[in-house]
This record gives sequence, structure tokens and C-alpha cells, in this order.
Amino acid sequence: MVTSKCHSSPTSAWTGRSAGAPAPPTSTTDTPLPPNPEGQRTPAFQGGPRTQRCAEITQSEQEEASRGKQGEVTPGLSQVEYALRRHKLMTLIQKEARDQSGTDQAVVLLSNPTFYMSNDIPYVFHQDNNFLYLCGFQEPDSILVLQSLPGKELPAHKAMLFVPRRDPSRELWDGPRSGADGAVALTGVDEAFPLEEFKHLVPKLKAETSTVWYDWSKPSHAQLHLDFMKPVTEAKAGSRNRVRAVRQLIQRLRLIKSPSEIALMQAAGRLTSQAFVETMFASKAPVDEAFLYAKFEFECRARGADILAYPPVVAGGNRSNTLHYVKNNQIIKDGELVLLDGGCETSGYVSDITRTWPVNGRFSAAQAELYEAVLDVQKACLALCRPGKSLEDIYNHMLALIGQKLQELRALSSHRANGTIKAARKYCPHHVGHYLGMDVHDTPDISRSLPLQPGMVVTIEPGIYVPEGDCDVSERFRGLGVRIEDDVVVTEGSPLILSADCPKEMHHVERICDRGS
Repeated sequence: MVTSKCHSSPTSAWTGRSAGAPAPPTSTTDTPLPPNPEGQRTPAFQGGPRTQRCAEITQSEQEEASRGKQGEVTPGLSQVEYALRRHKLMTLIQKEARDQSGTDQAVVLLSNPTFYMSNDIPYVFHQDNNFLYLCGFQEPDSILVLQSLPGKELPAHKAMLFVPRRDPSRELWDGPRSGADGAVALTGVDEAFPLEEFKHLVPKLKAETSTVWYDWSKPSHAQLHLDFMKPVTEAKAGSRNRVRAVRQLIQRLRLIKSPSEIALMQAAGRLTSQAFVETMFASKAPVDEAFLYAKFEFECRARGADILAYPPVVAGGNRSNTLHYVKNNQIIKDGELVLLDGGCETSGYVSDITRTWPVNGRFSAAQAELYEAVLDVQKACLALCRPGKSLEDIYNHMLALIGQKLQELRALSSHRANGTIKAARKYCPHHVGHYLGMDVHDTPDISRSLPLQPGMVVTIEPGIYVPEGDCDVSERFRGLGVRIEDDVVVTEGSPLILSADCPKEMHHVERICDRGS
């Protein structure tokens, strides 16, 4: 895309017992809590043995997290992997907080709410990705807190979830909820409490915590912010203690994928590639863009995708020159190209692939020239996806190559031919790519000038777009738009192409389309 459940035991992550074995009865707290004046439990902030165990991630547990041998919180990701993420975040906070006078640190993340399509008809719930990244909890109206431990240095901490109470009347409509005990059992956090008990933590956050790490400028859950966190941010504004945004620290972690994450993204890339093949196969001129849209979504869902990653672009003919064309409701005529930019989400990770092909199964001479030019540029850019290079470096290389290709094709009129970089920016007005992961345009606060590192996943998506009314370009190319996009894992060696199963060589594309005619 172009850019400008099963529950496991809470102890299974820390012992050798299998996730499916019966668990002994457990409490959501390590020691009994004294009642508060209202007769309700107050969240404990002293770390018990399980808290200390959680904060001390061993090498063997890191290896087990990568192999996925522990009980899974979300498909392919274990309790230990989520605990390791929290540990890494608190390590980053330890470095950021070195020069501060106080040592008490707290991270607060809000889940997404339920969004409604019409009155009381909800959209399918989709969790806030930073919240999801740190605990794997897939329910709305919840709060995750990572609290430093008195007398212990970071990254030692306690992880707590505050979740809605179970309500049989609501579960009749919305399905079962985990409740506090279920949240601990599923995620492996140290403790969980009913959501309303978060109010007992607010005074501590206001007065005692040196720094509250919380994204106040754009809260993911407006009502929880108003109810609980707005008073905290207002109180901190008038004190020496601070509220600092945590978003970018989490994005720094999300930028580098673990082996388990890469495996999930490989699965997403593989099934999306298969969906592209079936959609190419189903193309017969003339064809409705809506049909290709429906075919692509069906093939993704039939192969195990949870949802599409974003509204796909299915653009025939000159409409391919509208970069975010998503109406997808026109007829693609015989002899026209279709540009399909689509991806899916599976187990929380997404794909993002673009292919361009002739709906009648045969590239015309001009279409073939432009297509091969873009393909050559894309292959050259893919080869640059290695440690030390940046997306900005690759973008500049792409512009130079596109300018060169426009000259070789004699596409530009004579008075335009000298400004090749300027022409390249005009006919490819978007960047060469973006980071990819849980979001399509993942980790948006991370600069594209950052040198690539092993474990980063990026897209490479050069294109050339010639509107049909552009008189500065040779007439034979007018109305053509071509983009080719792949998903790439940066490694120590050659880049790993997650979308390698999606055909892009011209003869392969024609062969698939020809089978359908």
C-alpha cells in the first residue's frame, strides 16, 4: 500500500507443565489484600515471587519464546514472548529515565473501545496494536499497567490488567469475556483486576510515580482517558513529575521482528500470494472491479485470513493513476491493465502486495515496455534491502532508476528529458516503501532514514503512473499505471521475500491469466 485462543494456565509459562494440563487453583494476587474503605480489593503494587520471575527473562525462555513451545496467548506467540516484550520495554525506559530524580515508573496503555457501525450494531473488534503487542489481550475496554517495583531496579516490574467484570447479560449478546481470572490465565500477566478498581491506582500515579508513560495526545480509548487518565495528566502538568509518550519506544521494539513474528508474516504473505494467483486466474475481459475485489477477499478469507489488512485498490485502466482509488466499481475493458494493491491480516500481522496485469491475459507492446521498466527498478531496489541501507537510500536510488528508464523508453517529450529526477518524482509521487508488521504503514514515528537492521520488514513498491491527459509523455504510455510491490525481511544475507509466491515475471503472469480464459 503506497504511503505519503484458547486459554492457557498462568503458571504454564513459568513451569514445564503443558498448556493443556489441568491447572491448580490460583488467585489473581500473590498475597491477601486488605479491604479498602469501600470493601473492595485494592491493586497490590508489591511484587511477589511470580512478578520477579516475570521480570527476569532467562536465555532459555527467550529461546522457547522463539520456538513457540509455551502456551500461546495469540496464534504463534507465547506468554513468554509477550513477557519478553514487556521486559524489553522496561529496559528502554530504564535507559530513558537514568537522569531523572525519581525511580518510580509506570506504563499505562488503553485498549480500543468497541466501535459501532450503526446504533447498537458493532464493527468486528480490532485491538489497539501497541496494547496488543505487549499483552495479547483481545478484548475492549481494558487497561494494561507496567509498574516498577519498590526497592528493585528496572527492568523489574509488575504487569497488571484491568478488565471489565464478566456480565452474563452482555455475554448473551457479545459472547464470553475473560474477566480478571481469565485474563491472568490467558496472558500470563502478574495480576488482573476489575476495570473500576483502576481508580485506586490513580492517586499513586498522580502523586508518587516519577514518570507515567502514557500516550495522552491521542488516547486509543476516549472514555477510559476521560474517566481515569485525564485527571492524571492534568495533575502531572502542575508537578515535577511527568507524563511522557510511550508510543515511540514501543514502535522501536515493534520495528525488529522476532522469528515467531516473521513466521506469521510468512504465512500472511503466502496466503495473499495464493489469493492473487486465483484473482489473476479469474480475470476475463471485460470484468468488474467489484468482482475482482470480492474474489480477492474470498480467496484470502478461505485460506485463513482474519480480515483484509486495508481496503484494497482494484483499479482498471486510467484509474490506476489514482493512488488510493478504492471505489472498485467500474468495468475494466478488454486491453486494459488492472492494478490490485491488497493484503490480509492473519494472527495480528499483515501483508501488503501489489501486482499489475492485463485482464485479457496479454500485455500490449507499450504495456510490456512500461511493466518491464518498473520490474527492473523493483528488482534493483529489492537487492538494496540489506543492513546499513535505509528506505530513504533506496528511495533515492529508485528515483534515479525511474528517471533513467523514462529516458530509455523515450517516454518524455524533449523539453522534459533533462530533468529526469524531477520527472521521476512526478510519475512516481510516492515513496519506495514503508515498514510493515502489525499495521500496514507500521511504526509511523520511525524515520525512513534509519539504517535497516536484520529483522525489519519493509515493502518495496516502485511504480510509474501516466494519466491519460498528460501531453508531456509519449502517447503510447498515456493512461497506463504500473506498480509492483513485495514484502521483504531484512537479514544478514540476502533479503527474504515474503511475497515470493506471487508471480510478477511477465510470462508467468500471462500464463496464469491465459489459463482462466
